[in-house]
Amino acid sequence: MHLDPAHLAALSAVLRTGAFDLAAAELHVTPSAISQRIKALEERMGITLIQRGSPCTATPAGQRLAKHAEDLGVLEAQLMRDLSLDTGGQARLRLAINADSLATWFVPALAAVPDLVFELVIDDQDHSADWLKRGEVSAAITATGKPVRGCDRHALGALRYVATASPSFRDRWFEDGPTAAALARAPCLTFNAKDRLQARWVELATGTRPNPPRHMLPSSTAFVEAAEAGLGWGMNPEPLVRAALAQGRLVALRPDLALDVPLDWQISRAMAAAIAPVTVAVRQAARAQLLH
Repeated sequence: MHLDPAHLAALSAVLRTGAFDLAAAELHVTPSAISQRIKALEERMGITLIQRGSPCTATPAGQRLAKHAEDLGVLEAQLMRDLSLDTGGQARLRLAINADSLATWFVPALAAVPDLVFELVIDDQDHSADWLKRGEVSAAITATGKPVRGCDRHALGALRYVATASPSFRDRWFEDGPTAAALARAPCLTFNAKDRLQARWVELATGTRPNPPRHMLPSSTAFVEAAEAGLGWGMNPEPLVRAALAQGRLVALRPDLALDVPLDWQISRAMAAAIAPVTVAVRQAARAQLLH
């Protein structure tokens, strides 16, 4: 089955911008032309690709097709570079990454590849590999330690996490240290329902699996701010709290017990050559910031 590149571009633009009129402006055509292209593509595929709404969202099939369109753009850009020709624009690359990597070390890698536009999907490092398995991203930062089928894997190093709290929170809840009993009572910070870092550290520290009160804060910077404010204790990436620890705004609950999370860069093998500059930049950024 032949897929019209103009139809794929329309699909990708609608899903990227969330609206038919915005997609039309981006592609320099009329909203009617966008609507006709999407209708023709859906008729050709025999399935719905876009859930109309505000914003428009993708069906599972629509997401896969949009990702295919973006991959074609990246591959075409590589070909144009190899032929020393003007690409005529920037190709878009979709990646999955955990929020803490984005907040601590990953941005310099993106900045080192200026001829691409990036779309980042944020997910827990233990689950980002699922995006690769579903074919919804071209590469991902993962922490599973297992290669995803059809992907190349590069070990990057480890991101160190420290159990931290404000001095006043420590004095209130951990007068005798972070014991099993105290950790079962003290409120802790949790990024989201997938976040197991606090539970892993407690099990390492005490051998127990308590169920303490939890605050859900899906933001790396808010996580640090909440710990400094005394809302709870949590596992913060060491690079993000280095200054706060040095200045005494935060304290480590167990300075002798950090949690090192090994990270990998996994790339769809079909896209590995086309995004080789990204891989080089990611590995360089990881060497500068992660533990080896």
